[in-house]
Amino acid sequence: MVTDHIRYDVLARDALRGVLRKVLTDAASQGLPGEHHFFITFVSKADGVKISSRLLAQYPEEMTIILQHQFWDLTVLEDRFEVGLSFGGIPERLIVPFSAIKSFLDPSVKFGLQFDTSDVAEVAPETLPAAPAPSAVAVTAEAAESADEPTAPNQGGAEVVRLDRFRKK
Repeated sequence: MVTDHIRYDVLARDALRGVLRKVLTDAASQGLPGEHHFFITFVSKADGVKISSRLLAQYPEEMTIILQHQFWDLTVLEDRFEVGLSFGGIPERLIVPFSAIKSFLDPSVKFGLQFDTSDVAEVAPETLPAAPAPSAVAVTAEAAESADEPTAPNQGGAEVVRLDRFRKK
């Protein structure tokens, strides 16, 4: 078997994270254009993720946030982004390293990305599933429809919704 010394998988993953970084940087400086909005799913206990203990209790494995109308102070750095969101009427500041992101979806243009987070260092690895995520690949919203929706317990906070409810039929 041939060994990939160049590590194309790592190069592709980093390039796709660069797309995400650029999109968030533009949104931070200019706002979201048109109907664009983002669903971002990340590993809750990944190293570098900073969310309140209240949110961590509600979303112990992964969390999906939506950047659309009500977010503030979006800051994008080389290795992470920071954003203010409200959950159940309580303002929160989230810090999410790009390495913790599992998926990104902009349903307005049917564009999405999935990232392999199997190599993410976790604060409490025994609480996360051991199954590896798929490799970093670009996916369309049509492909995302057939994939499992991200799940998170709904305990009175933010609701995880299916994108199908908002699609034009």
